[in-house]
Amino acid sequence: MTTAPGQAHRKGISLIAAIRKFSTEEKAERWFISKRWKGGLRCAWCDSRKVSTIKNRKPMPFRCRDCRKHFSVKTGTVMHDSKIPLMKWAIAFYLYSTNLKGVSSMKLHRDLDITQKSAWHMAHRIRETWNDMADLFVGPVEVDETYIGGKEKWKHDWKKQNAGRGPVGKAAVVGIKDRPTNQVSAQVVESTDAPTLTGFVHDRTKPETMVFTDEWRAYDNIKRPHQTVKHSVKEFVNGMVHTNGMESLWATVKRGYVGVYHHFSFKHLPRYINEYTGRHNQRPLDTEAQMERMVEGAIGKRLQYADLIGPRHTRQPQML
Repeated sequence: MTTAPGQAHRKGISLIAAIRKFSTEEKAERWFISKRWKGGLRCAWCDSRKVSTIKNRKPMPFRCRDCRKHFSVKTGTVMHDSKIPLMKWAIAFYLYSTNLKGVSSMKLHRDLDITQKSAWHMAHRIRETWNDMADLFVGPVEVDETYIGGKEKWKHDWKKQNAGRGPVGKAAVVGIKDRPTNQVSAQVVESTDAPTLTGFVHDRTKPETMVFTDEWRAYDNIKRPHQTVKHSVKEFVNGMVHTNGMESLWATVKRGYVGVYHHFSFKHLPRYINEYTGRHNQRPLDTEAQMERMVEGAIGKRLQYADLIGPRHTRQPQML
């Protein structure tokens, strides 16, 4: 019997099927309602079941008879107050679920026929749906750090820091992968010193969790069972000891950085890391189940444009 490559057991949705599924605003709204409230429509404000439908849908399509507030399926989610139709939001969720390296705001603006500014805001709001802390990992786990950013030698002279090679001008990110569940967690950090890296590991693991790392000395003080692989002498696997799983995730991030986004800003890098870790953690699921997880992750979160761009003096962020 032949086997298909990759995760062939997953049930996907073709682009044509997705467009048909969300071809009207009514279809998209029914889908979002079914995923947000599995037991039937409830108030987005007080969770009451006493909900009336407004015939002319003004000011919003639903009204709660308990708290007397109007609401829609967007209320209280990352889509709150968005003027973009639900059918376009649904297609955006589909695109971000199925494009492993990411989707640029320029492509989103062309595909959805919205402005690039709206597409950029939409993309960052979608990334917020993956911003959830994982449970403590039982392990064994792999821990590794990487640096995100362009090489100094390729930068314009006025952008060069002239402070050496390696991580100069880049942002540090540390990540952890739980082998039994294949789940990952990652965080942008200011440095890769011992207090930062050990704190990251301790916050995400149980005391008995076995930890695999490379021989970077910052990991020496981890208060966990700990084994290392020596990359400095070209040792990448020693029995069960390796960090190849985390390095695979870093490879995906960097392919997205180079081939899709072309650059990240240090200011927004945590959201991009959310995107890649979130999409990785959902990969075993069917496409629609991945999108459903995103709808669930959108509840209780809001990212207004003013908060996204921040104060005026932060609106030209450092580019990596």
